[in-house]
Amino acid sequence: MIPLVLLAIGIAIGWYLQKDDGKEDPANAGSSSVTARVDRVVDGDTAKVWVDGESEYVRYIGIDTPESVKEGSPVECFGVEASRFNERLLARDEQVKLEFDTERRDQYGRLLAYVYSGSTLLQAELLREGYATTLEVPPNTSRARQFAELESGAKAAGLGGWSRCGAGFGS
Repeated sequence: MIPLVLLAIGIAIGWYLQKDDGKEDPANAGSSSVTARVDRVVDGDTAKVWVDGESEYVRYIGIDTPESVKEGSPVECFGVEASRFNERLLARDEQVKLEFDTERRDQYGRLLAYVYSGSTLLQAELLREGYATTLEVPPNTSRARQFAELESGAKAAGLGGWSRCGAGFGS
């Protein structure tokens, strides 16, 4: 009797955990990009979006911005400014294109993508204006050279966090 009950519980848990609502996970889609609708900006390098009616967090590939909302972490120099700049780049309910690289999700389940608002690549703007630093995480490195050049330009010009935070920015 007990083995039968355990089997029934196992089947019920498996059924509950199996997410099959007929919608394909955007991370497993055959396409290299998807369209999403912006719900809100989380911080300088993360946004919450809607993809095919599903709520998703998207982490911007190739960059890192100072922390502004991470639980258990202090607000870092230029973190609030980076978050606000990201908010200026993205409007609520705006449609954006999420372009994937090799790995489509991180260890936290977030989508990993290059984010386009119209023809503007958000990562490029954040780097160009000194709100972000490069972050290479293999295998998602197809834009690493482009991003390094943008970061170098902002650093040389003393833009954003490069002038406000000194040597601590980007480290």
